Amino acid sequence: MAGTLQFELVTPERVALAGEAQQVIVPGLEGQFTVLAGHAPLISALRPGMIEVAFADARTARVFVKGGVAEVDGEHLTILAERALEEETLDAQTVAAEITAAQAELAAANEDTARLDAASALALLETMRR
Repeated sequence: MAGTLQFELVTPERVALAGEAQQVIVPGLEGQFTVLAGHAPLISALRPGMIEVAFADARTARVFVKGGVAEVDGEHLTILAERALEEETLDAQTVAAEITAAQAELAAANEDTARLDAASALALLETMRR
């Protein structure tokens, strides 16, 4: 299909989301970026944040990821995420559990990068709880 790319979001447990996408917004470590068909090859670490997907069939999806790596090659976008939670499955109990985990990670972090990741995840999760 013209103007689309093959998108796949994978966690250690499963393929969380896949399909032909028109556009994917990715929370890169150095800032958010948008991937379209024909994008230049790229590998980027991910920060905790929301991936927003516009599929070719007009569906959309928003998925919270907690770190990982994105690889782009013009016709494909593969995201290997440490954890992925689809927005529609996030209830108050799940968000509360994720906040508790992020707080524990922040308290245990002994490196700047780990502290930054945990603080970013915590801030986003607090926003989602509201």
